[in-house]
Amino acid sequence: MRLPHPLGISGPSLWLPAGRQSAREAVERGLVDSETAGELGYAQLPVADLAPPEMAVEAGRHALTTAGVDAGAVGLVLHAWIHYQGHDLWSPAHFIADRLGAGAAVPVGIQQVCNGGAAAVELAAARLFVEPGLGHALVTTSDAFLEPGFDRWSGDYGIAYGDGATALVLHRLEDAEGGRPADLVLHSLSTVAAPRLERMHRGDDPFSPAARSLGPRVDIRRTKKAFLQAEGLEAFTAASAAALRSAVESCLEGAGMSATGDLPLRYVVAPRLGRKTVDLAYAPLLEKLTGAELLRPGADTGHLGAGDAAASLAELHTRRMLGPGQYALVVSAGAGFTWSCLLVSGG
Repeated sequence: MRLPHPLGISGPSLWLPAGRQSAREAVERGLVDSETAGELGYAQLPVADLAPPEMAVEAGRHALTTAGVDAGAVGLVLHAWIHYQGHDLWSPAHFIADRLGAGAAVPVGIQQVCNGGAAAVELAAARLFVEPGLGHALVTTSDAFLEPGFDRWSGDYGIAYGDGATALVLHRLEDAEGGRPADLVLHSLSTVAAPRLERMHRGDDPFSPAARSLGPRVDIRRTKKAFLQAEGLEAFTAASAAALRSAVESCLEGAGMSATGDLPLRYVVAPRLGRKTVDLAYAPLLEKLTGAELLRPGADTGHLGAGDAAASLAELHTRRMLGPGQYALVVSAGAGFTWSCLLVSGG
């Protein structure tokens, strides 16, 4: 998506629960074997004691306060998630808007699996451009991967899942509160999909009448194994590499850059996947295309469901990693499959 002009990101926030489960504890309890834990590379995972939408409210409140934005000035609330939000046939986005006092906002739920946070930013950007009077858009994500329905350490290959929430305020630069600069500036974003890979999370399973009808837990290993047996690993790796390359190149070109290795990029930020997965599927291509320092966040958060991209934006800001004119490319990916890139600079 080529932006007509840059947008501001204010108050990017990562909210994590106080509870933690270390990799060492997980190995001692038999939740994951030591070899797999080493390949994942996570020191610990946050464990929620609040429902996901309640965590999103906490993150949203922090984002609005930090940005200096009154909830009444929010015209759009977009909430993304991948796992159960606590109620059946219910809108967590409306709950979040109501609890934050954003009664004038239109709440919308975004279900694009792990790429949902990036997709929400893209949809919010489009709305801001076509509706100048919208005001501010609040983007939230939240997930909790709790027993007995989810095995956070061993329910998937190459990923372990942490609980938490994110939030950010997206706005036109001229709409920044009190004339204050945005915390980050969004210059370009892109999304590329490979729908033929949707079977990775469906496998050979029949359509079922209700969640977890086929077993007591979400079992992503089962579906991935079925895909790989039928299609082969090369089918996935080739499609993934092509889509990732396209997303990176499109995002850079949207900001007037080219993927030549001679770019004004300080960082390229990988998704919060396991260490071995990043080493094999992301690091070589991202380093080759950008020449930038590769950041591998998530050692103390795990994969945050739909929140990986927003969490990385929050950390870029809170750790003061980007000054004005310094750029970072944040990469997001999700089942389906879909890849997104967001090019940001310091505010």
